[in-house]
Amino acid sequence: MERVTLGESGLSVSPIAFGTWQLSPRFWGEQSKSEALGAMKLAFDHGINFYDTADAYGDGYAETVLGEAIKELPRDEVVVATKTFNHFKPDGSRYPDLSPKHIIERCEMSLQRLGIETIDLYLLHFFDPLTPLADIAGALEKLKEQGKVRSFGLSNHTVEQCRAQRQFAPYSVIQPFYSLIDPAGETDLLPYCQSENIGAMIYSPLHKGLLTGKYTGEETFSDFRKSNPDFKGERFRELCAKVQSLKPIAERYGLTIYQLVLATTLMHPSIQVAICGIKTPPQIEEAVGALGKCLSREDYFAVRNAVGPGSPKPTDASGTKK
Repeated sequence: MERVTLGESGLSVSPIAFGTWQLSPRFWGEQSKSEALGAMKLAFDHGINFYDTADAYGDGYAETVLGEAIKELPRDEVVVATKTFNHFKPDGSRYPDLSPKHIIERCEMSLQRLGIETIDLYLLHFFDPLTPLADIAGALEKLKEQGKVRSFGLSNHTVEQCRAQRQFAPYSVIQPFYSLIDPAGETDLLPYCQSENIGAMIYSPLHKGLLTGKYTGEETFSDFRKSNPDFKGERFRELCAKVQSLKPIAERYGLTIYQLVLATTLMHPSIQVAICGIKTPPQIEEAVGALGKCLSREDYFAVRNAVGPGSPKPTDASGTKK
């Protein structure tokens, strides 16, 4: 299985990470634990060694399930990323809290749920505007000195927030949203990652399932997507038609639409890893089929132009697009 080095973290990981956000019932509804466990173990059998989770996913449930899966796997061959940000109240509500005391408490709880001694990659899930950046960095450095964290990074931060955070600690990985439908990070964050040798592990590369090619545009949803404009009405139908238009290119490469989209995404020089939310064993089998595939430059931009805003347009000196 191919491995990539995730920026200056030094972590050697598979280009596909097994994502566990789908184990958050608040967003995705109830999922089969047995199928999730089966998929996690099958992923490792297929060469996937990178697992991404967070204490917020199911308020610790996703970490617990992942811990159950990896206890049967060789620990030195598995790379685990988890995140912290929220202070959880007994009534289920939450609020931002990256104060040093809380970071250390949450890290201990994540370690217990995961059943491991060291978190390979610890991410700040969001930006906390209240806690001084130096205090956050100090807590993470303390955890690293204690051997409880190997490396740390940032998730859902703007490029300027990343620049500021990196003045206080060596955050070596950034986890932004990115999909071919909405590749907004290309304007600033991804070029910044490339210039600074920061590992980029992007999430939602299949745009919450829309880019898998399994929808016709007539479906309805009971999970959080029911309120997302991309999954309703004419917008949804138009996007589904665009995705289906990729089928001839996919067939030419012997790929499914899902695999074509994933292969195209991983060709971006700023992106080392794509996190795929996997619910069932067949889904991980399809995902790994995208690895090692490379499109021609012409087809790469044809895929992008078909489903997204297209390739960047040149501008004249005044900034007007030609």
